[in-house]
Amino acid sequence: MTNALFPEALDGLLSGAIDLDTGVLKASLVRGYTYDATDVTVADVVATGTLNGTSAALGSVTITAGVVDANNTSIATTASASNHALIIFQASAVTGGADVAQSSQRLLAYLDTGTDLPIQPGTGTVAVTWDDGASKIFKIG
Repeated sequence: MTNALFPEALDGLLSGAIDLDTGVLKASLVRGYTYDATDVTVADVVATGTLNGTSAALGSVTITAGVVDANNTSIATTASASNHALIIFQASAVTGGADVAQSSQRLLAYLDTGTDLPIQPGTGTVAVTWDDGASKIFKIG
């Protein structure tokens, strides 16, 4: 698989169900999951895969010419397992605030290709450094 945006994320961005400026964005390590373009929420991912830690809210999110970027982050892992990808998702309601249930957390992107991907974490903290190239975290369009 290569990095991909979830198609429903694009619909959510157009309809206003996802707001990258005000919603709380997070990243999670995921293993045992195969990207499925029909998945919409984090609950869809955990139905077939396992989350192994989630970041705090991504800080300083920017959107410039369709490119999404944020400060680097870290994820505290709970299991020493191999072949982790990253999912990026809106953890809050569209207006921000506290995390909502996984069944309402909207998926944005699946990342399994790039420097240090897939991730092979042990238990502890994994540093996530976003690409400094043209696509940053991900590019829309």
